[in-house]
Amino acid sequence: MNDCYQHLLSKARDAKRDGHGAWTVQSTGERVAVALVLSRADWLAEMDYSIAEAIERTGPEWVALIPQVARQLADEED
Repeated sequence: MNDCYQHLLSKARDAKRDGHGAWTVQSTGERVAVALVLSRADWLAEMDYSIAEAIERTGPEWVALIPQVARQLADEED
């Protein structure tokens, strides 16, 4: 796994485990990507981002990782 994957996974785990408070202390880019991973449209709306804007803001490298990170988080629940 590459460094970007590990970084996004770590940030998403934190927000999934600790909720909104853990998410709000992340950088803007991290918050947007994590909201996409966790399917939190409400968090994106709080930042005034549409889903399309969030995808654009996140960039192709992290967007490509989002499905993998989401799957890993779901697998960890099992």
